[in-house]
Amino acid sequence: MLDELKNAARNLNGARQLRGLLIDCRRLLSERGEANSVAIARDLVARFRELPEDAQATFFERLSRDFSPDPKAVLASARAYAETPNAATLQRLTRSAEPPRQELLRRINRSPGGTGSIVAMRRALLQRMREQPELQAVEADFLHLLSSWFNPGFLRLERVDWNSPAQLLEQIIRHEAVHQIDGWDDLRRRLQPDRRCFAFFHPQLPAEPLIFVEVALLPAMPAAIAPLIDKASEPLPASQFKVAAFYSISNCQPGLKGVSLGNFLIKRVADELKRELPQLKTFCTLSPIPGFARWVKAGARCEGLPKARAQRVLQAHAAVLDACGGDLDKLAQTATLRALAEPAGEALLRLAAYYLGWHATAPDGDPVARFHLDNGARLERLDPLGDLSEKGRRQSWGMMVNYLYDLDRIEAHHEKFVHGEVAQSRLLTSLL
Repeated sequence: MLDELKNAARNLNGARQLRGLLIDCRRLLSERGEANSVAIARDLVARFRELPEDAQATFFERLSRDFSPDPKAVLASARAYAETPNAATLQRLTRSAEPPRQELLRRINRSPGGTGSIVAMRRALLQRMREQPELQAVEADFLHLLSSWFNPGFLRLERVDWNSPAQLLEQIIRHEAVHQIDGWDDLRRRLQPDRRCFAFFHPQLPAEPLIFVEVALLPAMPAAIAPLIDKASEPLPASQFKVAAFYSISNCQPGLKGVSLGNFLIKRVADELKRELPQLKTFCTLSPIPGFARWVKAGARCEGLPKARAQRVLQAHAAVLDACGGDLDKLAQTATLRALAEPAGEALLRLAAYYLGWHATAPDGDPVARFHLDNGARLERLDPLGDLSEKGRRQSWGMMVNYLYDLDRIEAHHEKFVHGEVAQSRLLTSLL
């Protein structure tokens, strides 16, 4: 009984807070609200932060229902433009078709901390999307505005080093998403002269990195991740810097999901390193293949393969299956991977080549592969036993891959990928 009363009181309080928040939204969109937008927006943001999760869900529903364009006004403006297609009728149509919630977000953005608040609101919205797909139009408005406000032209590239503020270094440790940083000693090694870390910052979020990339400066293209993140390793002298290998890229702001940042970051960093270290000749990655094991377990399907190539995939799949006694989960064990006979190892390489070189163009292709290939990289080399961490063995049976960023051919490789073709080395092509 007591719990029921507490829930009822909580729901009543949430409903009261929601009503106040919606009143603030309408006030902010009014003519008077435009003049007092900073104060109203500050109150609005504070109310949203205090909302319980279920009330936040209702708020987004109301944004979708009550702050959408008026269908009758849109239809009338469209007819006027169809009858008289000139600048005036086009502007009227554009104004009537724009959802009022876009202007609401713009006015929230004017307040101190408004940009960060909108990023936080979108993070909450994205968490609701699976359960409430009808909020897609609201999500599209958030993404549209944030993509403009976080245009790379507005972003500041900054190198992170051991002398950076402690708060920033703590965020690098916390947000590293690819290869976990094991405390301060690990971070210190990753910021030595033969390691670099670069991050993008926005003027409205000056102390918060949006995304960062870690780079190793090496004498040759790396084949395994362990030596790159070994905190006990000795830094290399600058005379050995020939290759810049991007080995980790991490997003720090979930509310900016889908906003293009990483592709511009890699290109900017490559240009920065080239200016600082003209001796660098090769820019590449050492990347995970997070969807590989799952794809093989599902049957290693590749749509649209010519008959002969489809047969090679089936044969490779059968060889790998036979090598682990029909239990593919055994490939997540280091001992099994090291003991693979040469034919089985070659079959595993062939499957990885098809997964990255053919399946990558499919809508459900490997996300890391799609990112780098769409960014203009070339599929360069496969690295068996490249990542023997628990995560690497589970996701890709230890396999890693090098993507090559040829700075003179990035656009050509990007165009290839857009048209369904993967740029790849002869070594990879020979496996297909």
